[in-house]
Amino acid sequence: MSGSFTPSENPVGYIQHHLTNLSIGDGFWTINVDTLFFSIILAVFLGWIAKKVGDNLNPEKPEGIQNFLETVVEFVEQQVKDTFAGYNPLIGPLALTIFLWIILLNTMDLIPVDLLPWLSSAVGIHYLKVVPTTDLSATFGMSFSVFALIVFYNIKIKGGLGYIKMFLFHPFAAHGTFAKIVLMPVNILMTTIEEIAKPLSMGLRLFGNMFAGELIFLLIALLPFWIQWTLGGMWAIFHILVISLQAFIFMLLTIVYLSIAHQEIEEH
Repeated sequence: MSGSFTPSENPVGYIQHHLTNLSIGDGFWTINVDTLFFSIILAVFLGWIAKKVGDNLNPEKPEGIQNFLETVVEFVEQQVKDTFAGYNPLIGPLALTIFLWIILLNTMDLIPVDLLPWLSSAVGIHYLKVVPTTDLSATFGMSFSVFALIVFYNIKIKGGLGYIKMFLFHPFAAHGTFAKIVLMPVNILMTTIEEIAKPLSMGLRLFGNMFAGELIFLLIALLPFWIQWTLGGMWAIFHILVISLQAFIFMLLTIVYLSIAHQEIEEH
């Protein structure tokens, strides 16, 4: 087992140990090194696979990884066509990258919970959290990056004045100057909550589901060895669905929110 704890010695300490990041710094400026490391490594791996497939394309007879990636690309492309109103050449590649990258990040959860921490402890690294999406800073980092794009396209499509109008006259429309003025504070409050809820819900949903999945794996690791294999295998099979579903939901919400940002504001 990794670090200083084993399930038989201290179950609570064992779980806490596995859920502790390898970090540097203090407070707000804390950097979770393991989250950055695995995120960057998997991003580079994804880019390498994409380049390798691109350099060896066989349009006449796709097979292997090319066939799989073409299926994924067609799937994501269909989601964009069905969900995104208008046209933006960035949306398709962005959705595809988010989908595949989050799947890779989530798939780290299928590695036996003690394997990488045990290997790292052998070289003096006593804390290692291997699933980046179980780190709230990672999921919020992704969701607020999407939110920055939402704000950018809101201003680009609607204009600065149009973006301000969205807060003043949405969601409650009114006729007449007095009614509009009365409803402005309510509209500002409601629209602000609505906008802030977008990145918060995206980040918390991904984090919550993956953190819960990792915690279940750790709880299974506390059981006798022969039960671990049975329950762990069953949960891993089910968790594959969770891994894919959470990546799909994050991607779909990205497309939906950016589609809303591309809509012209209605005049009231």
